Amino acid sequence: MVKLTLREKETAQEAVRRFRKLVERSGIKKEMRVREFYEKPSETKRRARLRAERRNLRERKMME
Repeated sequence: MVKLTLREKETAQEAVRRFRKLVERSGIKKEMRVREFYEKPSETKRRARLRAERRNLRERKMME
C-alpha cells in the first residue's frame, strides 16, 4: 500500500505528481495491467518462453 504525507507548502498538483511516481515505482500500475484480463496459465508460460527465446537470441547476436 502506498502512503503519501503532504509536505509543508506543497500544492495539490505536486502531491498528485509525487503520488503517481510512488504508485509507478511500487509496481501497482503494472500489476493492475496484468490482472485486468484473465490469462490462462498456458498463455502466461508461452509468453514467458517467447520472451526468453528473444532474450537469448539478442544475447547471441551481441556476442558475435
